[in-house]
Amino acid sequence: MNHHRRRGLLGVAAAALAFSLALLGGSAGAVAGSGPSRAAQPKPKPTVVLVHGAFADSSGWNLVTPALQAAGYPVLAFSNPLRGVAYDSQYLRDFLTTITGPIVLVGHSYGGAVITNAASGNTQVKSLVYIAAYALDEGESVAAANALGGGHTEVTDHLVIRPFPGAAEGDADAYIDPAHFPRLFAQDVPKVLAKTMAGSQRPGSYASLVSPSGEPAWKTIPSWYLVAKQDRIIPPEAERVMAERANATTVEVNTSHVPMLSKPSSVIKLITQATR
Repeated sequence: MNHHRRRGLLGVAAAALAFSLALLGGSAGAVAGSGPSRAAQPKPKPTVVLVHGAFADSSGWNLVTPALQAAGYPVLAFSNPLRGVAYDSQYLRDFLTTITGPIVLVGHSYGGAVITNAASGNTQVKSLVYIAAYALDEGESVAAANALGGGHTEVTDHLVIRPFPGAAEGDADAYIDPAHFPRLFAQDVPKVLAKTMAGSQRPGSYASLVSPSGEPAWKTIPSWYLVAKQDRIIPPEAERVMAERANATTVEVNTSHVPMLSKPSSVIKLITQATR
């Protein structure tokens, strides 16, 4: 990474941190330092659980996590198995049982399908936040949701398929072709970063793309949604349909599929709103 690009990425991270602190009217010192007496202490903040999607990993939250932590939020970036909606949702459901207190679940892309299922019936989950994500309805799959609103995605035309041990008949791992990844997944982040993401992507199984979703948690849990207006993975038209039927508090941001990297301040602001 050349000097100017490195400085640019560091500048984005610093801006995200400063923005988050400004939202809460504090500073890094105020968060870590001695506060008011015990009697005046505010109630503990909810734990923010960040769930990545397919073709990605938890490092996608690296600009959002430190800003939320500096603002006093416990943050956990969950490692999504990417084996299928039922399995991944149960994995997250079990993970959530180890957390004490209120939880705000944040899902990006396919991670939205996972939080939609994992949060059902969990009274600790106070809010769902969808960041360019699948807020699926019952019986709906990721592949089917892409057609909502009449939009189109070409990502399925540029997949590299690889086998994995123990796969069910017809199942396999899908990667986005690295030659097309930067322009499809992350066209507004530095090219060197997009290429690194392409080379380190975690695959999603076919099962994760075509498995039907269960009863959606957004029917009973307040939701927030960030529509990525320049998304080339999930059509923005589909994102708007999913946000509306979930009755989500919605913002639209001029960004690619990865607003947590290209517009982290917008993501931090929406998550912070969902914690109140």
